[in-house]
Amino acid sequence: MPLPSRRQILAASTLLLTAAPQTGRAEDYPSRAVTVVVGYPPGGISDTATRLIAQRMERELGHPVVVENRSGAATAIASTYVVQSAPDGYTLLMGATTLAINPTLQPNLEPKDPQKALAPVGMGYQSAFVLHVHRDLPVHSVAELIAYAKANPGKLNFGSSGNGAVNHLALARFNNATGTDLQHVPYRGGAPALIDLRTGRIQGMFSAVLEALPAIREGVTRALGVSSAERVALLPEVPAVAETVPGFEAVYWQALFAPAGTPQPVLDRLGAALRTATEDPDLRARLAEQGVTLQSGDAAFLRGFLARETESWGKVIQAAHIRME
Repeated sequence: MPLPSRRQILAASTLLLTAAPQTGRAEDYPSRAVTVVVGYPPGGISDTATRLIAQRMERELGHPVVVENRSGAATAIASTYVVQSAPDGYTLLMGATTLAINPTLQPNLEPKDPQKALAPVGMGYQSAFVLHVHRDLPVHSVAELIAYAKANPGKLNFGSSGNGAVNHLALARFNNATGTDLQHVPYRGGAPALIDLRTGRIQGMFSAVLEALPAIREGVTRALGVSSAERVALLPEVPAVAETVPGFEAVYWQALFAPAGTPQPVLDRLGAALRTATEDPDLRARLAEQGVTLQSGDAAFLRGFLARETESWGKVIQAAHIRME
């Protein structure tokens, strides 16, 4: 039997190397800067919170964690960029609630199936909305708002940051859960909606807590409830809507993802660094002042959470017949 030639030996070696699973080694990762892509422009809470979490993760990873803003197309530009990146742990996505909303609301946006295209790393944070109304509206609680709205169907106008925005869907969920008919008025962002709420052109809205605080403290608007399951630190005296409407919850969240196919040891290393960041008491206190609650769910939790959120928001969108114009 003839011995194999050198060329045959090299060819066989190459085949074995390419066939071997690329597991990655946590002790070798990272060896350079890690980029976290966020789908919003600089300056907002999504950007600010991501940067603070990234800074804390740097201390655990031993290399820079750089935040890159790629806004547009309901965060699909950022998501698609990360999905198409090498699955090596050096390009990550700080994904948002839109990952759960887009598959139903805008099914043509990529990635069409985030649950398959992305590998979960862990939860980042959630931020509640506050349901507040103009001071001239004769209601002082969620229960009174529901009663007044039912006595005046279709007569109350509530704003949002735009058609399909999370606070629009929060309003749709509220209507569905309470049997009310609060009319939706979409704006181009939360700021112009708040201006009209201050002047009484609209009667109420779900606003980010930090954005609503000045109007509430000035007495121009009245806070009725927060949209998280529990009360928030910035407004401890304001009950959760769920205290009146059991099971109600509608929050904005962000969580960390990697491209599908990223080696498990790398995901585990990232998850450990993220958990250290989200459990840091100083960071928790700092972000609580901005209406943000850090979350410490691991990859398994995030996988289930995204599936539940996608199903839940999908039902809201379909029930309210929400379409992007």
